[in-house]
Parts: sequence; structure tokens; C-alpha cells
Amino acid sequence: MIRVPSLIHAGEFQSLKIQDMTFVAYRNQDPPLKNEVFFEEHAMIFVLEGEKRFTLPSQTIHVRKGSVVFIPRGYYLMQETIDASYRSLVFFFNEKLLKEFVSQHLELFEEYQSSQALQVMWNNANQLLVLEITESLDKFTESIFPYFNHETQYLNHFLRLKLQELLLHILEIDHSKQFKSILFSLYKGEKPDLAFLMNSYYLKPLSLEELSRLSGRSLSAFKRDFQQEFNTTPALWIKNKRLEYACLQIEKTEKNVSEISMEIGYESVSHFIKAFKEKYGHTPSALKR
Repeated sequence: MIRVPSLIHAGEFQSLKIQDMTFVAYRNQDPPLKNEVFFEEHAMIFVLEGEKRFTLPSQTIHVRKGSVVFIPRGYYLMQETIDASYRSLVFFFNEKLLKEFVSQHLELFEEYQSSQALQVMWNNANQLLVLEITESLDKFTESIFPYFNHETQYLNHFLRLKLQELLLHILEIDHSKQFKSILFSLYKGEKPDLAFLMNSYYLKPLSLEELSRLSGRSLSAFKRDFQQEFNTTPALWIKNKRLEYACLQIEKTEKNVSEISMEIGYESVSHFIKAFKEKYGHTPSALKR
């Protein structure tokens, strides 16, 4: 599994940062490959050349030159490059900068002041958004490239302006207003439902720090809210949910113990068998028989 943007290597990407935060990365070569990706930040992918396929549990999205894809923070998906000519610009949106943008343009978000609008925001925030590059947006992407080789003490200031310009472009072409609702929900500090979040990610290899960040909380606030809602610790809840999933897989599928152990995050089959027996009173093999 690849985590982005933390694993943007110089050999694969050129990147620009606003202070210490990755703003945009450019990939000019990408041999056909297939891998699982976890997005640590909200990302906007501009496909400049070639084709790519994004596979999610509920859908497959095929993008090509001219496509723009917004992927919310915390998304897991399988990406597959279709041809070696693939080139892309990937913009990453740090939440602090997004909140600053909304605060400077509150007049654009008047429609989201009602409580009813706030209630549906996070439903929209969990969806991928696919758009097409317009002429003005195409000119914007071209204007980014000179900054990759531009040495100036004002680079951060230029890039902050470019971020504002990009966000306004996306708001202009997103007629569904999905992106606008996401921005305002972040500004208001709306947090994802913990039950929804945990049931979506308990099988994924995420640390408590990553889960807390996905929930929009500090680690201490995440643990506190979790204890109040589930009356247990996150680690124990995850362990029990994974073992319950394993029990279901043993009963309903032909997977062997080793496959199930690996699927739920146990590196050692013996540790999995021990944990399973502690919870259910017998081994996975006994249940399968």
C-alpha cells in the first residue's frame, strides 16, 4: 500500500510545497502498474496524458487526458495505469489552508448556513468527484510548471495565490456543488461519524494517529470520544471487529487460516490463532470443521 503525499519520492515526482506541506506533484513517467493507495490528504488529480483506472469497492472510474478527479482524504483505492504515457498533476489540500480560503470567501458559502445543509455535508464528502478540464483550468495547469524551476524567496506566496485560484476554478465548474459543501464542512469543523469511520476502516492498516486525523480530532480527543461512544478503547474494538470478520470468513468462505490471518492484519498465524481462541474458546480450524 502506498500512502500519499508522504511517499512522494524525488525519482518519481517533482513536487512543490507551501511551507512544509505538499501542494502539487508532477509525474512525467509512470510505467503500467497496479497498486493500492491511501490518500492522507484531500487530492485533486489532473490527467495530462494517458489513462488510469481507479477501482473502489462500489465502482470503477476510468480517467483519461482532460479528466479531473477529486479524492477525499482517507480514501483507499486501487489504481492501475493503462499506458506508459501517463502524466498527471496532483494537488494536495491541507485543511488549514482550505479553512483560510473559506474564511476569506464566506460570501460564496451562504447557502450552507442552514442546519439542514450541514447535516448532508459529510455524505457528499465521502464521494469521489470527476470533472472535465475547461479551457481556463487548462491554462491554470500550464501556469504551474514554471514554478518547478523558479527560485525565489516569494515562492510560498505565489503558491498560496495559486491554491486560491485553483479552488475558485473548481468551485466554478462543479455544478453539483459537492466540492463547495466539502470545503464548508471542513471550515465549520464538522467531524465524520465515528461509527461510520471505524466500520469503514477497521480492516485497514492504519495507526491510531491516522484514524484520529481522519476523524478530524486530536489523538487524545479521538480516544476520549471513542470511549464515550463505544465504551472501550479503539485498539480493543478493532481487535474484536477483525476477529468477528475472521469468524465470518471461516464460516462462509473457502479461505484458509493463513489467508484470513493476513487479511485482518496478523503477520503471525500463530498469534491470530491464539487471539481467536481467546475470544471464541476454540481454534479457527475447529470452527471450520
